[in-house]
Amino acid sequence: MKKISIALVALSMSLTVYAQTVTVDNYYNKENRKLKDGRTEDFHYLWTDKTTSGFSILGETFLKNGAKALTTLTQAPTMQNLKKTDIYIIVDPDHLGDSPTPNYMDEKSVQTIANWVKEGGVLLLMGNDEANADLKHFNILAAKFGFTFNSDIILAVKDDEHFDYGGLSTLGSSLFKTSKHIFIKNAASIAIQHTATPILKTKDGKNAIVSAKYGKGIVLAVGDPWLYNEYTNGRLPARFENDKAADDLTQWLLEKTKKVQ
Repeated sequence: MKKISIALVALSMSLTVYAQTVTVDNYYNKENRKLKDGRTEDFHYLWTDKTTSGFSILGETFLKNGAKALTTLTQAPTMQNLKKTDIYIIVDPDHLGDSPTPNYMDEKSVQTIANWVKEGGVLLLMGNDEANADLKHFNILAAKFGFTFNSDIILAVKDDEHFDYGGLSTLGSSLFKTSKHIFIKNAASIAIQHTATPILKTKDGKNAIVSAKYGKGIVLAVGDPWLYNEYTNGRLPARFENDKAADDLTQWLLEKTKKVQ
């Protein structure tokens, strides 16, 4: 009987499914648009946005790879509301060009987020070029983990005739296990001050993606919101594998949570 019980326990462990909650921020990035009927709605890098500007395809990819729920955080992070999630994504924080009253990152929120990561949280930071995002305050958070977003532009692409300017090889990357060639457009490079590790570099050696371990958790950062619907829905030439990259990225993040539900 003991042998059977042990075997059943072993089988149960082998069939364990990692089921995580993935939360996207809608506080630091809170853009809205007016609808035809006069109402306004939040959009841009949200699970519910199914237009080219949304994250609906990325959200579907998370669910396909085992996430149990997609949620949206419309308030400043606290330990109480972050305890409800396993992966927290902050993307393209607003500046005055996006909102007359942007919610800037501050020291209090930085410490809250850092404590959550330290306890095992997985944080994804997606910047943008300085003209389109508030990098000044965002860098207060990034610096906590040993890196900052620069005020430059890498992988500059002016029009659809020059997609290859945004091309990056991912061969040999520990993150991108199936995608070999990806597209990232007009990103901010990332400077490493300490502890962070390069994940993907441009041909001239600038960091496009970095990661940093922090306590029991980990942070992944990229200089652009590059996996929004416009660039994961087949609009790109076939040589770019952003759909596979979304699959690779979501699997990597989900595996890093190491939490059994």
